[in-house]
Amino acid sequence: MAGETLVEMRGITKRFPGVLANDNVNLDLRAGEVHALLGENGAGKTTLMCILSGLYQPDAGVVLVEGRPVLFRSPRDAIRAGIGMVHQHFRLVEPFTVAENVILGLDRPRFALDLSRVEAEVAALGERHGLKVDPRARIWQLSVGEQQRVEILKMLYRGARVLILDEPTAVLTPQEARELFAVLRQMAASGRAVVFISHKLQEVMEVADRITVLRAGRNVATLDRGATSPQELARLMVGREVSVSYDRVRRPPGEVLLSLEGVEAMGDRGLPALRGLSLEVRAGEILGIAGVSGNGQRELAEVICGLRVPVRGTVRVGGVDVTGCHPARIIDCGLSLIPEDRLGTGLVPSLNVCDNVILKAYRRPPLSRGAFLQPREIRRYARDLVEQFAIKVPGLDVAVRKLSGGNLQRLLLAREISGKPRVLVAVHPTRGLDVGATAAIHRLLLEQRDGGAAILLISEDLDEIMALSDRVAVMYEGQIVGEVPGGEASLEEVGLMMAGVRLPRGVEG
Repeated sequence: MAGETLVEMRGITKRFPGVLANDNVNLDLRAGEVHALLGENGAGKTTLMCILSGLYQPDAGVVLVEGRPVLFRSPRDAIRAGIGMVHQHFRLVEPFTVAENVILGLDRPRFALDLSRVEAEVAALGERHGLKVDPRARIWQLSVGEQQRVEILKMLYRGARVLILDEPTAVLTPQEARELFAVLRQMAASGRAVVFISHKLQEVMEVADRITVLRAGRNVATLDRGATSPQELARLMVGREVSVSYDRVRRPPGEVLLSLEGVEAMGDRGLPALRGLSLEVRAGEILGIAGVSGNGQRELAEVICGLRVPVRGTVRVGGVDVTGCHPARIIDCGLSLIPEDRLGTGLVPSLNVCDNVILKAYRRPPLSRGAFLQPREIRRYARDLVEQFAIKVPGLDVAVRKLSGGNLQRLLLAREISGKPRVLVAVHPTRGLDVGATAAIHRLLLEQRDGGAAILLISEDLDEIMALSDRVAVMYEGQIVGEVPGGEASLEEVGLMMAGVRLPRGVEG
């Protein structure tokens, strides 16, 4: 049960140029509880916790620690007050050992470092809190889950009573996530307050004691877990009722439209990223690619789309060998891409809506005649797509960088789907979107599948993979280590494969 109030945040307001990130937010954190901070990307969750952890200073409002007002000028000040934050992107020095990372930045010992004593202390701390990790191991030798344990140990070693974790499961397998939840509950039981920042409803319902929902920088509710439901939390997050169920009609898949055979490719660091990978996607099906980030998913998409040349193997789109071809040639074969980076790769931020929707079609009539673009036809084409895909834009002449994430993704999908692709590669298509926008994108993908497209869905969101995929294949270290039918896939089975375990049912790539 939760006990005394350790932290109160009252009337917290924080502005950045052109953005009101936090608007008069109130929050209290109690000893002995896991408190989830829930909201879509851009709702102000991370900003609020960066204020509490000393990275930012509020423009208005007050923070009280055990009843006393404080003003943190840096994370060091927050740590001294017993507040520590584990960021989504780890801040570890890879060549250093676990113990060296844990004491990095501390002002003790001042003169003589007894590293063996520190290693013993770190080992004992890890044993006590279920965070076992070899204190002598170097960071680069550890898995992502183990690196996260080191980040938590850093905070505990510094005496943190309030521990903040920002999207902590984003880089974990399901098994690692469950282990983390057990650790968080144990830390809460020892009298700490744990803040769990997330936008995943099921995780919040599994681990939290209380849930605070932020929307557009404001806290709209704080609820006990037992007094709410995923449906109510989704409504609070986006401000309207959201349906996340899909009517799916399964049909026998058709001909193979995308195939890779023995594909090998190098990563940006000159190391093998794809290792003899083979897969097939048929018309009228979605093949979901699951895996922890960094196991070759990005390179797979780039090889298929012509953005990365494989060193060995064959890529076919619609039966045509497109291995190493220019992207324009692959597009002509019927392939469309929803890239991971919607503004960096998919759209041109400074161009307006019209210019972005014609990027792949401007050479074709009626958008052009000979060498000349037809502005009236372009505007009609853009207007039709905006209406068809329910894209909310101030006007067709607005720069797309001013659109919300959900509308950016709809615009991108509108452009790619309007070309009636035979093969659609969708990479993290709903990353950063609220549950309403996510449901809309999912329905668009299912409509394309039902229309006969072959869809390769690459996502780190296992709920998304399970909800949409007809087959689920798992990537580990550049290979397909297993495949299961979508309707029969279990989180336990997929999670083991994500950790590199080849199961008897799996089909090696």
